[in-house]
Amino acid sequence: MNKGAWYAVGAYTCWGLLPVYWKLLHHVPSVQLLGHRIVWSFVALMIIILLMRQWNSFRAAALAPRVLRIYLAAAALIGINWLTYVWAVNSNHMVETSLGYFINPLLSVLMGVIFFRERLRPWQWVPVVLAAAGVVYLTIVFGSLPWIALTLAFSFALYAVVKKIAPLLSLYGLMLETSILLLPATAYLVYSDTAGSGVFLHAGIMSDFLLIGAGLTTTIPLLMFSSATQRIPLSLIGILQYISPTLQFLLGVFVYRESFSFTQFIGYSIVWVALILFGLEGYSAYRSQSVAAAEIE
Repeated sequence: MNKGAWYAVGAYTCWGLLPVYWKLLHHVPSVQLLGHRIVWSFVALMIIILLMRQWNSFRAAALAPRVLRIYLAAAALIGINWLTYVWAVNSNHMVETSLGYFINPLLSVLMGVIFFRERLRPWQWVPVVLAAAGVVYLTIVFGSLPWIALTLAFSFALYAVVKKIAPLLSLYGLMLETSILLLPATAYLVYSDTAGSGVFLHAGIMSDFLLIGAGLTTTIPLLMFSSATQRIPLSLIGILQYISPTLQFLLGVFVYRESFSFTQFIGYSIVWVALILFGLEGYSAYRSQSVAAAEIE
């Protein structure tokens, strides 16, 4: 594999193993954990931009009113996604978080149809409908929507929609998103500490170290992912992205011993079949386009 593929594998592996990191911080309330993730991500990104001597160009690009409006929506969506994810992992719902990221690619395809009038090939509708059937099955069996999976999937799919029209580079974009979230995050952390419920500086040096490290665990995979997208086709990115939810699922079932019944297996299997069909259809279409391009040349 070339360097871009390794960057992608590294990014998705980091995201897949990230629940292990959050589990080490299970004693921290989810909202506080989100606050620290935002604050220390901001610090890490600020250091990177300053070292690259790009602060002036970032500020010039970020202060346009239209840019701020776009990234205000992106910040809200990624904040919802991060909070739901951290809470779910530390509340022993890792298996359901994996479902959210398994169905996310199919939901993103549907968002392309809704928001950008993209046209799906006939066979692409089959996995979309199958994934919906899997969610409906799980809803009927358990008597309620798998809201964690759907919140993660919808928030990230909508985030991708916003990012598609966002004008900034990925580094600048994430910096602006964390900047927007910085004030409420800092205010909440100060309030928590004043109220006597703050964890930072009150639960030992290892806890403090892990909270500060939340910034790096957020920024490093995103920077690897950004480097990967510049070097390899999106079709390969689409295949490699399943590394993350697969690792989350395996961790949830085999390491943290979350319950996974046979009825759940049936619902998840419907979604997995949908993903296999989606991948095969995409690969077939890519091969056909490559052959056609070669014949023209």
